[in-house]
Formats: sequence, structure tokens, C-alpha cells
Amino acid sequence: MGSPKHFVPHNYQAYCRDRIIDTPNIGLFLEMGLGKTAITLDAVKRLKYHYLQIVKTLIIAPKKVAESTWHTEGAQWLEFSELRFSFVMGTQAERIAALNTPADIYLINRENTQWLVEYYKHKWPFDMVVLDESSSFKNHQAKRFKALKLVRSRINRMVLLTGTPSPKSLMDLWAQVYLLDGGQRLGRTITAYRDAYFTPDKRNGQIIYSYALRDGADKEIYKRISDICISMRSADYLSLPELMYNDIPVMLDKPAAAAYKKLEHDMLIEVDESTITAGTAAVLTNKLLQLCNGAVYDEDGKVIELQSCKLDALLETVEQLGDEHAIICYNFKHDKDRLMQALSKTGKRVAVYEGEQQKQDWNDGKIDLMLVQPASCGYGLNLQRGGHHIIWFGLTWSLELYQQTNKRLHRQGQTHPVIVHHLIVKGGADEDVITALHAKDLTQEGLLNALRVRLRAAKQG
Repeated sequence: MGSPKHFVPHNYQAYCRDRIIDTPNIGLFLEMGLGKTAITLDAVKRLKYHYLQIVKTLIIAPKKVAESTWHTEGAQWLEFSELRFSFVMGTQAERIAALNTPADIYLINRENTQWLVEYYKHKWPFDMVVLDESSSFKNHQAKRFKALKLVRSRINRMVLLTGTPSPKSLMDLWAQVYLLDGGQRLGRTITAYRDAYFTPDKRNGQIIYSYALRDGADKEIYKRISDICISMRSADYLSLPELMYNDIPVMLDKPAAAAYKKLEHDMLIEVDESTITAGTAAVLTNKLLQLCNGAVYDEDGKVIELQSCKLDALLETVEQLGDEHAIICYNFKHDKDRLMQALSKTGKRVAVYEGEQQKQDWNDGKIDLMLVQPASCGYGLNLQRGGHHIIWFGLTWSLELYQQTNKRLHRQGQTHPVIVHHLIVKGGADEDVITALHAKDLTQEGLLNALRVRLRAAKQG
């Protein structure tokens, strides 16, 4: 995405960075889009190379985030571009090789936490651990929590990152805070925490199904953890209503990358560089963008699914948003069908924008995730009361459609900064589109040049 720039933190980012440095165990409960990744990289670099306080840092994150987000963020800024990353993913042999590779930061997906602890046992080497999306450690009975608990005494610095520390109830806080302080603030057991701050709610005889907060318990909980947890929302720290952009890199797995490269190569080679016209360019880019999204139409209009990497990244993004509502933009009908099928399993209230009814329901807070086809999202459509996040699952070359869709939320009456998230397949046609959108260079010549570059690469490959 261009040459690295200098990282000049906002005041709140510098404050959070300094708190990580000054407070060995800390939770940053920052809304998605406030720059948790850059803040943490800044702190890690300073702790290792300026203050000599850490040696090896482990980041445990959702799979798609671990694969690409941290490394991509580091490459964007000159200050972090020399940090060495090792990706502890893939087969067991690949994970072990990654662990034996010299690096500053080791990244592993959360599903492999138990494996990592069992692999090292009493020789745990990571003196700093970052839990990206720490809410995935909220279950005190989960294997990943129990595994990390076993090596907690060997970790000198622990950082929790999430925008949704208690996605369902404050009961979700106990396990996460325990990983910070070993039970000092909220009790050494979940039972002690429950007895102190909750009362049985729904029950059947001796069987209790849920608990309700005692009066004033929420304020007492916040007070007890306030010295080691920072909570920030974009509305509190950014001028309103700012429009912000968050590029989310998507890494294709090996089979998907091979399939993408083959189809890209075959389609491009069919059209010689000298014969690429506006007509063929439109067809080619449409097909390549379909591939980035995971499925294509064959010659008979049948949908051929090739990969789910971007769909998986979307589900992780939705998880990170917690209770925040979001508009999800798609391009092709098969995108909509696959999105609806995947999102229906999240427990969220999902709808496709079709007209006035969905507009009203969205603005009334009755829809959590609304799928929108940009061409159907016309001028003057007011959606700003329903949320402030837009996720572009399928990108568009049309600058007008792109800007007008974002303006459905970023308009008068919006009370929060609007954050536009782009899901971008690394090495795919998505990168051509997002580069053009950022540069506002969506001329026909820009499209043709992008294809010619890909054609030359395809011939060399």
C-alpha cells in the first residue's frame, strides 16, 4: 500500500503506549479502529530496544489477524518496519520451525494456545504476551484459558486488547482480568466473583441458568479494575464526525492462493497486453474480484466456490465489533448468498437492504448487520442513526458508488466517527482497487495499467 510513513501517534495513542510501558499487566479496551495494533507495536519496540525490558513477545490472535494484520501494520510505518515477525501457524512441523526462527514478535492463532503451552511446558520463553481480542479468553472453562493460566507466572508482561471485553455480560470480565492480576481485583475464582457481584436470575429449583448484577455492582467492578484497564470509544477521542479508514489484510491459504494465481494467469494470458481494452478489462477485473471474494460464476452462471479466506476474515471482524452494528457491502449475488449463510450462524440479526422497511429497522437498532449492494444504496438514504461501521467485503471500482455508500452513515446527524473497513486480499485484485480508491485515480487508464502490470507478472510466473 505504498512506502512506509512515519508513525505520529494521536495523544490518546501515546497515552496508551506509555501505559503499556509503565503498567506491566494492562487491558486496552479500545473500540475497533482506534489503532490498538500500532499502539502495541510502538510499546513492544520501545520495551525491547529502548528500555531492554523484554526479549520475546508472543501475540495470540484470531487466525486471520495473526496471519496478516500485525505484519502489514508494521510494514506501514518506518518506526516498525524492521521488527521481525515469525508466524507460528500451519502444520506442527511448520509451527516448530517458526518458533525456532529468530524474531521480535511471534504470532499464533488462539486455537493453538494449548498446543504451545504443552510444547514448551516448564521452558516457556515468552516474557511478554499480547492477547488480541482477549474476549476469546472470557470462558474460564476453555482449554485456551486453562493453558495460559498454567504459564501465567512465567509471563512478566500481559496486554489484553479488545473493543468488547464483556460482549454478553460483566461475567465475561473475570477470566480476562484474572490473566492480568491473578485474581487480586475480582477474586481468585469465578465463584467468588459471582457471589460478590451477582445474584441468581433465571433458575429451575437448584439449577441456575443465569445471573443478574447486584445494584451498583457494575460501578464497583469498574472501580476495582480502573488502574489496569483503559476503556476508550472513538466518540470520546476523535473529532466528530470524522471519516476513518481501516484496511484489513486477508491472506489466502496455500490451496486458495494457488487456485487464484492459476485462474489469474490463465485469464490474463488469454488476452494479450496489446489487446486489453476497456471491455475486456471490465470482465477481467470483475472475475478477479470475484476470486478475491471466494467464488466465481462459470460460463453457465453456476457458482464455483474456491476459498473462504475472506469470509473467515469477515467473521473475525464482526466478532471484534462486538455489539456494534455494521453495514456490509457486497458486489455479486453469490457474495450475498454466502454472506447470509455464514452470518446466520453468528446469532446476529442480519438483513439485506431492500427498501424502506430495512432502512427503518436499521435506524431503530433492530438490525445488527445489514448487507448492502452499493448500486441500490442511492443518494439521500439516511442510515446514520443505526451505526457507524461499514465493512467492504466486495470492493467497487466506482469511486462515486464507494463514496456515496460511505456517506449513508457519514452525514449530518451522525454522532460517532464513521469507520470504513476494507477487506483486502494480499496479492489480489483488491489491492489494485483500494490503491486506486485511496488515490482517487479511477480513470480507465488506471484500470488498464493495473491489468498490464498483472499480465507481466503472470508471464514471468
